[in-house]
Amino acid sequence: MKDVSTASHRHSRNSLIYPKKRPSPHGVSKSHKSPVLPPNGPARRTPRSAKAAILQQRQREAQIMALRREGVLLEEEYREEIKYYMHDMERYTMCSAQSMDQQPEIRWHMRPCLVDFLVEIHFTFRLRPETLYLTLNIVDRYVSRRIVYIKHYQLVGCAALWIAAKFEDAKERVPTVQDLAQICRETYEESAFIQMEGHVLSTIQWTLGHPTAEAWLRLMCCGPIMEEPKVQHVARFLMEITLFYREFVTYPPSTIALAALTLARFLCGKPRRVWEETEECLEVVEYLDVRLAKHVNDLSETLVKKYSYAFYSKAATFVVQYYLQGGRFIHHSLPSLPVTPKRTSASTVSTPMSCSTSVSDLSDDMPVTPTTPSFSSDPFSGSYSSDDKENMSSSSFEPVLNKHRVESPPDQFLPHDFVAFGRPALHNINNVSPRAALVS
Repeated sequence: MKDVSTASHRHSRNSLIYPKKRPSPHGVSKSHKSPVLPPNGPARRTPRSAKAAILQQRQREAQIMALRREGVLLEEEYREEIKYYMHDMERYTMCSAQSMDQQPEIRWHMRPCLVDFLVEIHFTFRLRPETLYLTLNIVDRYVSRRIVYIKHYQLVGCAALWIAAKFEDAKERVPTVQDLAQICRETYEESAFIQMEGHVLSTIQWTLGHPTAEAWLRLMCCGPIMEEPKVQHVARFLMEITLFYREFVTYPPSTIALAALTLARFLCGKPRRVWEETEECLEVVEYLDVRLAKHVNDLSETLVKKYSYAFYSKAATFVVQYYLQGGRFIHHSLPSLPVTPKRTSASTVSTPMSCSTSVSDLSDDMPVTPTTPSFSSDPFSGSYSSDDKENMSSSSFEPVLNKHRVESPPDQFLPHDFVAFGRPALHNINNVSPRAALVS
C-alpha cells in the first residue's frame, strides 16, 4: 500500500519545479522560430553576395594553381615573412660598384658585350629568368672581390651561368662543359671551367640564395591585384635593360623590380600606385626613361630580338616604338598641402606693439606681436622686417615630399656603341691585353 502523504508531497514539489503550461485559448499551435545567430557570429549574407564571394575565391584558387603549374609557389600565409627574408638576403648579397671601379683592366663599356653574350646563351638553352639575374649577381660579386683580367672575363661569365643554371634550372637544361667550351670557340679548355667554378664559389662563400629582380616581380604581380601578361612582359624587358649599365648596379633588386613595374604600368596605360613608389624607385624610373629616350637605338640587338616574339607580347617593339615617337614618363605632381595663413605686413586691427620688442618676439618660435595701425605721427608704425619665413608671402607652394633629382647620368657611365663592338670583338680582346699594348 502506497504512502499517500509521501506521493502527494512529491507531486507538489515537482509541480513547483516544473509548472504546467497553460493551454492556449486559441487551440494547440506550434511556434515557428527562426534560427538565432550567435551574438558574435558573422553577419548574414544575401544569396547574391555569398555567390559572388564563392566565385571570387574559386578564381583566386584557380590563379594560384596556374602559378604553381608554372613553378611559382605562392603561400599567402607566409607572404610577409618571405618578403622580410628576401629584403635581408638582398642586402647581404649586394655587390660593390666602387670595388668594381678599381679593376685594372676591366672597364664598364665592356659589360654590355658580356651581358649580351650571356643573354644569347640563356635564351638558346631556354633557362629560367631567375638564372640570368643570378648569373650577373655572381659575376658582380666575384669582380668586386677578385682582380679579373680581360682574357678571363668571358670565362667568369660562363662559369657564373653554369653555377646559376645548376641552382635554378632543371637538370636536363643545364649546359655541359662541352657546350660551354664550344660556345667560347675553344678559347678555354674544359678543365678551366671546372677550376673557375670552384674559385667563384669559394670567393662568394657558396652563397647563392640571392633574391633576384624576377623573384620580386613575381611577388608583386601575384599579390591581391593580378597584373596582365603584357604588363609583366614589358616589366621583364625593362629589368633586363638594367643589367647592361653601371648606374643600375647600386640599386637592390626589389627597387629595380618596382621601378620596372611602375614604368611598365605607365607605358601600358594603367593607373599608377603612388603609395608604393619610393624615392629610389623614381630614381631608377628616371634613369630608364632618360636612357630609352636618348639611346633607344643603342639597345642590345639580342635583347630586342628576344622580346619581339609574340610569346613576350612583343614588349620590345612596343617600348621602342613608344620612345621613337617621343613618348616620355610623366611625373604627376603631388596634391598641394595645406598652407599656413599668410600675415600681412601691417595689420588693420591689432594691439599696440611694445617699445621693448626684441628679436625673439619676431622669431618662428612664438607668434609675432601684433602691430599698430600705420599713422604718420606714430614713430613705431610701418612694416617690420623679420625672419618669419612661415608667414612671408610667396608666389607658389611646392611640396618637397618624394622630391628626386633629375639629372642625366655622368658621361663616364654611358656605354659606347656596343652594337658595333659585337661578339667577335669579345673573342679578339681575349688575345690582346692592355698591359701588353702598353709595353709594346
